[in-house]
Amino acid sequence: MLNCIIIEDQPPAQRILQTYIADTLTLELKGVFSEVTSAKSLIEKEAIDIIFLDIHLPKISGIDFLKSSQNHPWVILTTAFSEYALESYEYKVADYLLKPFSFERFSKATQKVNDIIDRKNIATKTITVKTGHEYIKVNYQDILYIKSDYDYTEIITVSKRILTSDSLKKWIEKLDHSFCQIHKSYIINTNHIVKNTANQVELTNDIKLSIGRTFKKKFVEEYVK
Repeated sequence: MLNCIIIEDQPPAQRILQTYIADTLTLELKGVFSEVTSAKSLIEKEAIDIIFLDIHLPKISGIDFLKSSQNHPWVILTTAFSEYALESYEYKVADYLLKPFSFERFSKATQKVNDIIDRKNIATKTITVKTGHEYIKVNYQDILYIKSDYDYTEIITVSKRILTSDSLKKWIEKLDHSFCQIHKSYIINTNHIVKNTANQVELTNDIKLSIGRTFKKKFVEEYVK
């Protein structure tokens, strides 16, 4: 769940954003503000992930806020003016929505922030793996895929292979949604996908794995964009 706020001085635009946010299961609205100054205290004390920010605001413009704030949350600009688009990306702006925008376009923008945050989290996330009598800490981002081998599973990372007694089912329960089972024998780290066809996925290090018929529909719906 991503916490978000709206900074927008036009009530109709506020209502559209509130409706779109309410219809998005991954978003939780923490506040609606008509100008930047009143939003600052909430930003400082709450863990806000996204600001839906208009550019033309009273007192302080959206662009001036971005220029003056060193550590603001990710921003999705919502504006009727396109001339600030290029400049805005210098200030931690994830996307630029030109009014009027559809729910589909809104969803793509919020998914972009979600993907950015996921990549940042996975870069520091670790999991402890029991192999024999040892416990090894492995970074999520280093795992390429996990292979079932009868009573064992083999974790293939960018630099080594680790044998463990945990089943694929247990790994699916342990790992986050960056990992996907594509075959009865394989779970892959989707962050390492280089390309895929209807029947095969290619990962980093020139690894090619088959996509099982049973798993194809879910893989395509959730991870092929």
